[in-house]
Amino acid sequence: MSFKYDKENLFKEFDVAKQKDIKLSKLDTLEDKENDIYKNRIQFFKEHIELKKTNPSYYSDLDINFEKLLNVYLTPSPRDTFYKFVFGKSYAEKRAESVATSVND
Repeated sequence: MSFKYDKENLFKEFDVAKQKDIKLSKLDTLEDKENDIYKNRIQFFKEHIELKKTNPSYYSDLDINFEKLLNVYLTPSPRDTFYKFVFGKSYAEKRAESVATSVND
């Protein structure tokens, strides 16, 4: 039987890359550190794009567009890009919506 990626494998690999990026950050909070440096996550996507080209069978059970994900992580604010794609609003705009505006909210 040949090797195949599943979502669990990819999530674990991605988390390793994310933790490396967090360690590179000099910011204070975890949230800020997670959204500061993307060097290792960008490299994760680049490596999987190349591996998928040379070994497409590794990904036959998955439907993941690594190119689109890479393009998001290459933007100045990947979190905002994801929020705009999903919600049509930036992270700050979406977060402001969820803040209670009165004691009745």
